[in-house]
This record gives sequence, structure tokens and C-alpha cells, in this order.
Amino acid sequence: MTLARMMWGFVEAHDYRLMRHIHRWQPPRWFRIWMIAATRCGDGWLWYALAPLVLLFGGEARYVAVTAAGLAALTGVGLFLVLKRASGRKRPCALEPHCWARLLPPDQFSFPSGHSITAFAVAVPLGCLYPALLLPLLFLAASVAASRIVLGMHFLSDVVAGCGIGVTLGYTFLSLLT
Repeated sequence: MTLARMMWGFVEAHDYRLMRHIHRWQPPRWFRIWMIAATRCGDGWLWYALAPLVLLFGGEARYVAVTAAGLAALTGVGLFLVLKRASGRKRPCALEPHCWARLLPPDQFSFPSGHSITAFAVAVPLGCLYPALLLPLLFLAASVAASRIVLGMHFLSDVVAGCGIGVTLGYTFLSLLT
């Protein structure tokens, strides 16, 4: 057995254990509302709504901010579409029913989390250019990422990979444009 296969087996075993625990958990109502709201914020509309606000009120950095965030997000979408088809990993909600979340997944594949990629691809360049917004943007991006696990849409490793890809894309495009 190769080292990579052993490592993947370790990750997958922990992913499945966490999935079973979360799918049976009955969190408080406020937490369920927060997770559903976070995942809906990550559907894309919020990121699109930020662009005109940044263009109107973003000062000198506005064009760089919107361009870096936009290119990072678009690249992320293209990348996750390719990676999802290549991995073919089923979503947790397709493997085991969730006890309270009834959201339908946007597609059938789990790896990586597109919501996480996009959230961090947008949050990183905007947060770097507007430091006062860094913590709120990272909190929002982390909430979106966590919601994908809690709602049974993704495994932890899907979200970790998505966050890493999003951060990398955000920093890369910001660095290329500044």
C-alpha cells in the first residue's frame, strides 16, 4: 500500500466519523439558522453584491480589489468544476441521511467545496486591501465553509481543500495585480 493511499484512508476514515457524528447531532435552533444563512450567503449573490459596493466606496484600491477577487473567484469556479468531476467523490448527504438539514446539493460531487473556494477567494484580496474588513470577511468565509460540513454537503477534507485553494487563488491574483 502506498503512502498516499494510506494517508487518504486516514483522512477518509476521519471524514466519515465526523459525518456520522454531525448527521446525528441536533444543534440549537440559532446555530441551525446561522448555518443555513451562511450557506445561502455563500451561494454567490453576496459576492456579486460586494462588487458594486467596492466599486462605489472602495477608494483607490477598488479596481484592483474587484479584479483580484473576481479573477480568483472565476478561476476557483473553473477549478472546482474540473476537480469535482475528476474526483467523483459522493457527498455526505448522498451516503447517509441528515437528521435536520433538508437542503439539496447543487451537484452530485463533493470534492472540493466550491462554496469554500469562492468565499476565501473573495475574502482574502478584499480583506488584504481593506484591513478593517479582514476579520468580518474571514468570519463570513469561515461560516460558509463550516456550514457546508454541518449541513451535510461536504466532508471536512473537501472544505479544507476548498479553503486552501481559495486562499491561494486570492493571494495569487492580488499579488499579480499589486
